[in-house]
Amino acid sequence: MMSERTSTKITYLTSEQTTALLAATDTVRNRAIFTVAYWRGLRASEVGLLQMSDWHDTNTRLYVHRVKNSNSGEYLVSPQETAVIRAWIRVRGTDPGPLFPSRTIGRAVGRAQLHLLMRAHCERAGIAAPLNHFHALRHSIAVHLAEAGTDVSLIQDWLGHKSIMNTMVYLKITNKSRDRAAEAMYGNGKPDVDQRVRVGVNWSANKLPAGKPVGKPAGKPRRK
Repeated sequence: MMSERTSTKITYLTSEQTTALLAATDTVRNRAIFTVAYWRGLRASEVGLLQMSDWHDTNTRLYVHRVKNSNSGEYLVSPQETAVIRAWIRVRGTDPGPLFPSRTIGRAVGRAQLHLLMRAHCERAGIAAPLNHFHALRHSIAVHLAEAGTDVSLIQDWLGHKSIMNTMVYLKITNKSRDRAAEAMYGNGKPDVDQRVRVGVNWSANKLPAGKPVGKPAGKPRRK
């Protein structure tokens, strides 16, 4: 069983657990849902708000509709998202309507269905409660960005937070940003820290058919 990472208010997946979850996806649609939800930090209700018209393939940008008085906006998506969205659209087609429809024609996938999918895929990936809820994906990208040393104002924009105070909670979970600042001040000659979000997925494998793993879990991060 993989270790769980929790705090008083935040439950989130480690990079290894995120990798395992995405590898456990069983269809092209579900792979796209979980990949986009993670990278965009989507709430379950925000997944259903995405429309086909929100996706701009020529410049790989996606308009995200936020709820709970958060800031909506258009974002340049990651290569990982581009790959899975394109794969899904080849199956879905380009007709107008929800980007991720349910089995009911004309309706988007709902929150209840997403929570069920999250539990099922977490079970396949060996991830237990309290991490097997959909909102853990939003917490996960926020923590991973903070661990990578991303400026708090950029994390705020990434999540659509109107108040930066809502973003600051994620910086309290990790000491990596604090350590990085100290190392820079002390001039101890340590090598530069990779600024990328480390999610150990072999994304080139996104071209595999539905149900095939998209990558292998990365090794355990070095503890400081």
